[in-house]
Amino acid sequence: MGAYYDEIEIEDMTWDAKAGVYHYPCPCGDRFEISKRQLAECEDVAICPSCSLVIRIVYDPLDYEDYKSDKDSDSDGEAGKDV
Repeated sequence: MGAYYDEIEIEDMTWDAKAGVYHYPCPCGDRFEISKRQLAECEDVAICPSCSLVIRIVYDPLDYEDYKSDKDSDSDGEAGKDV
């Protein structure tokens, strides 16, 4: 990806539990959004849905590796029952 409007630390974003996304205000009045699943898949770019601005999210991907797949966590639970 080319130029970013800004690079934002994940700690500077706000978690919205209802929508299931982190968000950060965009200068146009809308907001950038990114989900934990996107972060787990190493997607570090959030695009404003109302304008063309793009930000890069600075974070540690290892903090979100548990969000890769809901199916993986179900399988782990079943494997624990067999032991």
